[in-house]
Amino acid sequence: MSTEKCFANGSATPGPVPKGHIRLYSMRFCPFAQRTRLVLNAKGITYDTVNIHLKDKPDWFLEKNPLGLVPTLETPAGEVIYESPITCEYLDEVYPEKKLLPSSPFAKAQQKMMLEHFSKVTPYFYKIPMGRRNGEDVSGLEAELKEKLAKLNEDLANKKTKFFGGDSITMIDYMMWPWFERLETFELQHCLGSTPELKKWTARMLEDPAVKATMYSTDTYKAFYKSYVDGKPDYDYGL
Repeated sequence: MSTEKCFANGSATPGPVPKGHIRLYSMRFCPFAQRTRLVLNAKGITYDTVNIHLKDKPDWFLEKNPLGLVPTLETPAGEVIYESPITCEYLDEVYPEKKLLPSSPFAKAQQKMMLEHFSKVTPYFYKIPMGRRNGEDVSGLEAELKEKLAKLNEDLANKKTKFFGGDSITMIDYMMWPWFERLETFELQHCLGSTPELKKWTARMLEDPAVKATMYSTDTYKAFYKSYVDGKPDYDYGL
């Protein structure tokens, strides 16, 4: 179902969630929803996807999630969970095979703290391209982003591990990945600067099966974001 066209206002309510499945309400190009898709794929969870037209949301979706945000999960029992970190932690608890969060409370807290730090990085991926389009000087913002990425590089170098939680991929890697996947789309590749460990991490992430299963080409992302900036987002681009 993950390649189906999005549901807009006036569309029929999808049928009940099949037993043994979980449903993801998503949007194909949303980095926050991609976090949840990465976790679903990494853990081998059986799920179906209902893509939502975020500019013209169905009333039935707003009844499930009054905030109208993706990702949103729904279980066969009608339980609804939303917000990307919450959906991902929920999946890790309910489907204990291949745990992505550490079992140690301190290590788990460390990942959550790192995610909190990373939440201060993501706005740059929107502010800088928007500033450029408006003819603003974004050199200061770019310098700040370079500084934040250099700090991530330093963290990884100090850990001496392949990934941010050790030598295998854990939750924090998937939480950060969608924005690195879009660096080229937002023309921010140069902000990686001299971050050798971060560049190695990026190359390793690109080899991960869950990453491969959820990513789109840069050309596809660029086409979607152009339609978004033009005020007519083509959520079904490429279908």
